[in-house]
Amino acid sequence: VAEKGNVSSQGIHSVAQSAFSLLLLNLEEYFFEQHTANHIKNKGCRDERKFRGSLKICSKSIIFEPDDNIQPIIKIPLRDCISIKAPEDNEAKNPFTRYGRTEHLFQLDVAGKLGDVVQTLHQLYRASCLDKMGDQAAMITAILQSRLARTSFDKNRFQSISETLHMECKAEMVTPLVTNPGHVCVTDANLYFQPLNGYPKPVVQITLQNVRRIYKRRHGLMPLGLEVFCTENDLCSDIYLKFYNYQDRDELYFLIATYIENHITEHTAESYMLQWQRGHISNYQYLLHLNNLADRSCNDLSQYPVFPWIIADYSSSVLDLTKPETFRDLSKPIGALNKERLDRLLTRYQEMPEPKFMYGSHYSSPGYVLFYLVRVAPEYMLCLQNGKFDHADRTFNSLAETWKNCLDGATDFKELIPEFYENDSSFLVNSLKLDLGKRQGGKMVDDVELPPWASGPDDFLQKSQEALESQYVSEHLHEWIDIIFGYKQKGSEAVAAHNVFHPLTYEGGVDLNSIMDPNEKVALLTQILEFGQTPKQLFTIPHPRRIIPKLKSLSRTSSHNVSIAESPVSPNEESFEDLTEESITLAWNNIAKLKLDEQYKIHKEAITGIAVTCNGSSVFTTSQDSTLKMFSKESKTIQRSASFSNMALSSCLILPGDTTVISSSWDNHIYFYSIAFGRQQDILMGHDDAVSKICWRDRRLYSASWDSTVKVWHCAPGETLSSKKHHFELLAELEHEVSVNTINLNAANTILVSGTKEGTISVWDVTTATVLHQLPCHSGTVFDAAFSPDSRHLLSTGADCCFKVIDVQTGMLISSVTTDEPQRCFKWDGNTILSGSQSGELLIWDLLGGKVTERLKGHTGAVMSMWMNEQCNSVITGGEDKQIIFWKLQY
Repeated sequence: VAEKGNVSSQGIHSVAQSAFSLLLLNLEEYFFEQHTANHIKNKGCRDERKFRGSLKICSKSIIFEPDDNIQPIIKIPLRDCISIKAPEDNEAKNPFTRYGRTEHLFQLDVAGKLGDVVQTLHQLYRASCLDKMGDQAAMITAILQSRLARTSFDKNRFQSISETLHMECKAEMVTPLVTNPGHVCVTDANLYFQPLNGYPKPVVQITLQNVRRIYKRRHGLMPLGLEVFCTENDLCSDIYLKFYNYQDRDELYFLIATYIENHITEHTAESYMLQWQRGHISNYQYLLHLNNLADRSCNDLSQYPVFPWIIADYSSSVLDLTKPETFRDLSKPIGALNKERLDRLLTRYQEMPEPKFMYGSHYSSPGYVLFYLVRVAPEYMLCLQNGKFDHADRTFNSLAETWKNCLDGATDFKELIPEFYENDSSFLVNSLKLDLGKRQGGKMVDDVELPPWASGPDDFLQKSQEALESQYVSEHLHEWIDIIFGYKQKGSEAVAAHNVFHPLTYEGGVDLNSIMDPNEKVALLTQILEFGQTPKQLFTIPHPRRIIPKLKSLSRTSSHNVSIAESPVSPNEESFEDLTEESITLAWNNIAKLKLDEQYKIHKEAITGIAVTCNGSSVFTTSQDSTLKMFSKESKTIQRSASFSNMALSSCLILPGDTTVISSSWDNHIYFYSIAFGRQQDILMGHDDAVSKICWRDRRLYSASWDSTVKVWHCAPGETLSSKKHHFELLAELEHEVSVNTINLNAANTILVSGTKEGTISVWDVTTATVLHQLPCHSGTVFDAAFSPDSRHLLSTGADCCFKVIDVQTGMLISSVTTDEPQRCFKWDGNTILSGSQSGELLIWDLLGGKVTERLKGHTGAVMSMWMNEQCNSVITGGEDKQIIFWKLQY
């Protein structure tokens, strides 16, 4: 076409430039065609030989992969070709390529389409000969877009003639180093991809019903990728697609997500964190999920999943996982583990002009990934390095040598890949008998040399898995996550953590759309993709520690994040408390067997509070009808009824000793009722507006009010709780912006949570009367809030039909579960929730799964209050229907 004159030439350039603006710039080659072929050596000579294989025509090279693994892969860069032609002889099916001084003759099975093949090669050859990389990319894009425009998805490939088409568009299937252009088609039953080259098969088909996870991906620094998984915890996806505009990507995501919304729950990093903290997923699974959420994919070598070096001992005969010295320090990046090397890097960093960076290479890049995988994916290494393996001394030879080089090497800071913690050890074994060269000492490179403590490759992986799941790693993994995925990834925190890479490696470090020169853009992207990319940042505040109950801490030194709830536990200690915990666990495991036992209508308005005497014989309730009532479980009758004012009572509690009941009122007062004498014995005029909730712990009274305060009162030490009069000293006043609707305390009585009418959750240190965290969690009134038994997490529910989980240590909102209707009150054990709904049902929730597992019919109006005994096997609820209902656990 270019031979027809300048006009046509300019036309091609114009089309290419417009397509270039839509195309994701990509280091990987486009895979245009594949043909079965013979590679003919010594044509016409007595020793002529033919090698059967596949000829792949890519955007910048021709690759021949022989069927015989012993034969070498041939990669011919198009830019180095002298000529590409079909010989003028009887063998017209033989395209002839001269590559430098070497001639390659391929005999193709193309059935009369040889001219089309040669024409494609000539077009791509001309593109490769352009001087500027931007011009090369533009012309390749023009060729690609022209081919896609002339084709469409073959509807005859549908699995069923009854399928309804929802969407069709152009896209590319991403695989390591190569992308396959083609057409995507979505029906009401299947997702299809039809590659232009018919490889790996004419049509890739995925049944929508089998899809379990989908992720939007940033590919080549642009938001155009989509990865689909049909498994819950697998490393590799079923297909990775890259689109030419984000509208197509988002539309396809919406179609799939809409279809599978009943099959899966989309998890955030915070929800996975909650599962990991509570021990429901392993360290390996958590790292896998974080990599997925941070755009790391096995189909993208520039963003391959990154896993940490865990073991630091590669010389001992026995691996001792009880010694901290066995493990790598997870609080530091690889580049900061060797102090002498770090000092040299810091000196260079301080003398460097902007933009400053500490490390000249990254911890994850295509070269590093293939360094580890060369024995199982030699074709990727050969394609990356123009048909040659790396020098034998730079090949992955030994675990000990690689670890030492990562500690001492001037430019080696690589982490590991997930294969080190899986069950397939083939990447450590040269089962293909590849000729990887001879080392300086004369030894041939073969299998990877293992440490003395490993009896073989499988044993090495098993011990690596044990190390990853060990107590030490569980205690410290959050520190490595802070560096790789968290708040130490960027900014001043990264400098303090000695974790500074070139700005180009970070998300947002460069805006490709702001670069107008296509040559500069291609060069910049090439640099980024070859150097490595930092994962997408998932956390901006310190990551909480894992909850490791009743284990003695195994630690070098704890760098930060000491648990609020930690307490020392003696080894082999078994106490009555342990047995109680077992019975509580058993109760919660069987909470779905809760059955309605009795119900009584005892008030004239909604019941707002429930308190029960220690022996369980008497139940005290408060109501919006302004009365406090005492109900006898034995006689099943109301034995007392007291009215303190003409306004609603909002909550009640019984003081230790079962002598006094305290109730709060909308008339701003708190009332003390003597059980023994059957009368009001005291009154505390403590607030300027309605008192909404009261708590009592260790001679302290906590009162929340619509006057925007929570007050902490102390009962004078000389007073007995049964005294006629109680003298309270105001210890603290916790100020809020708006009305406080609910409060609660943790088990240690050191932390208080308050929830306001505008949806704010505040976490207070009551020993210092200071706020630790404040979060706008809900869009409406907070109805209830409570700490988990271990005080690590805080759960709240509000008028916005949401449960929210907060990490107490960091103040991070780590999970949100949407409910069909407001949940007015609840009890929970950290994993399972028993909640009272607006409609009157009791709901049992699997918090980690974010779903209701059981519905128990009870009240005819909203469940307003809930009491649960210490053994968690007896529940009393009070409702808007003026009833109290007794529930019993029936095993």
